[in-house]
Amino acid sequence: MKDIITIGDAMIAFEPDSTGPLRFASQFQKKVGGAELNVMVGCSRLGLNTGWISRLGHDEFGRAIRNYARGEGVDVSQVEFVTGHPTSVYFKEMMEDGSVRTLYYREKSPTLPMRAEDLDEDYIKQAKILHITGIFPAIDESNVAIIERAISLAKKHGVKVSFDPNIRLKLWSKEEARDTLGRILPSVDILLAGADEMDILIGEKDPAKIIEKTKELGIEYTAIKMGSEGSVGFFEGKTINAPPVPSKKVVDTVGAGDGFNAGFLYGFIQNWSIEKTLHFANTIGSMVVGVKGDNEGLPYYEDVQILLGEKELIER
Repeated sequence: MKDIITIGDAMIAFEPDSTGPLRFASQFQKKVGGAELNVMVGCSRLGLNTGWISRLGHDEFGRAIRNYARGEGVDVSQVEFVTGHPTSVYFKEMMEDGSVRTLYYREKSPTLPMRAEDLDEDYIKQAKILHITGIFPAIDESNVAIIERAISLAKKHGVKVSFDPNIRLKLWSKEEARDTLGRILPSVDILLAGADEMDILIGEKDPAKIIEKTKELGIEYTAIKMGSEGSVGFFEGKTINAPPVPSKKVVDTVGAGDGFNAGFLYGFIQNWSIEKTLHFANTIGSMVVGVKGDNEGLPYYEDVQILLGEKELIER
């Protein structure tokens, strides 16, 4: 049985060796990215049993991504290679302060040939959590049906649905995101969202008002990611403001939200209190921004224990 599975497109990320405008960069490192896969890698490193449903181009980049995911302990039995659709790529523009701008090249995503009927019901029903994001439906309208069927199958078999809106306005408009993702919200059990994203979806960015709305929708768990201000969570009638965990140095902000998600989902599966879960998730988000790369900074469980003072670090 899997603890958590996901559906989504993964990409090869080209990261420049220098900071500043991308037009001046001449050398790049090839890495692996993609929000859904990042969360699975994060959960796997924490010790959870994870799986990923996707398609990759039948090319060297596709092989690199599958091998990477498999090497991180993510089950890739539901990942297939397709021809005629190259593996998606993107380039990162990185500034000295750690801020990042992305340039996507995923118009012919290898996930486009996927259809809702391709989903394996047995694979979904054996999971505890199905984690989805707003990125996959943003890539192509046909992906909406896939997400909707995955949610339907999860609900049929008592699998919890975790959702991160992860709104990418380079992929679709605010109106498109609101219309499509708004239909998903009532089916969500665990909401992991940024305040700005909820402003797009429901017209509210105040955490208290967001929680009031999610309560009306029947969402069991709500976690609002506030970046450097920490996070706000709600569960069983209790709202918790979790303070931020300062990072020693911010070098790359990409993947911080994915790290938070992994930490929160780990706490959920362990039946931790909302307070402990939020602090754990905030800690991982803080650790991620201190390392360059989309998922290189995602920690192993013992790394988090050491930072939290729960385990001693012996270096020599």
